[in-house]
Amino acid sequence: MDRMLYVAMSGAKQAMEQQASVANNMANVSTPGFRAQINTFRAVPVVGEEAPTRAFVAATTPGADFSHGPLTETGRELDVAVRGEGWLVVQAPGGGEAYTRVGNLQVGADGQVTTMGARPVVGDGGALVIPPGSIVTIASDGTIAARGAGDANVGVANVGKLKLVNPDSRDLVRGEDGLFRMRDGVRAPEADANVVVAAGMVEGSNVNPVEAMVAMIANGRSFEMQMKSIQTADTNAQSANKLLAYG
Repeated sequence: MDRMLYVAMSGAKQAMEQQASVANNMANVSTPGFRAQINTFRAVPVVGEEAPTRAFVAATTPGADFSHGPLTETGRELDVAVRGEGWLVVQAPGGGEAYTRVGNLQVGADGQVTTMGARPVVGDGGALVIPPGSIVTIASDGTIAARGAGDANVGVANVGKLKLVNPDSRDLVRGEDGLFRMRDGVRAPEADANVVVAAGMVEGSNVNPVEAMVAMIANGRSFEMQMKSIQTADTNAQSANKLLAYG
């Protein structure tokens, strides 16, 4: 069968995968701290007896767009946004470290500081626990202080300090839970004193909705083109079979 059929088939599959990625990005336009997914593909030459004039499309490991999202002021005491480069550290479901830019934090029933997804936030000295009824302030270096409810000057306690890291983005891999982790074989980064946060603010998604919409249209047209190529290859094959059958 004409190799054009397989080339078009791999192109249609790539267009569908890319469309799924763009749709996921569109769904997370309003998700705080979200990093847009980027699918990458490479050309693989078709090897055979004929001249290598055609190529398949092969997917490579998906990446992420690490550009910063816009900062929005909320005034909420437990909201923090990383300014510039850096990540917040949370406890992953498996017990290890994971990294996120989602800074709309909350206090669990046990007083532990967690993300809105209920992942415990890691401090430089371990877990961060807020005393009941406390008013919380977070400094630019991630230090969390709590004072008794209704008392602005007395009973200030140092809860701990957010663990802020700045690993090489090339070593980060996104998990299915949306959290980033270090690639296999790469050590977890140490706390970086140069990473700063802004209290009362959250970072928005870095997905550009206009660009995502244009990409969805382009992927749809690419899929249609590949399907027409498949139909053309099928038509050519039927015509060739008829010629062979009737001489």
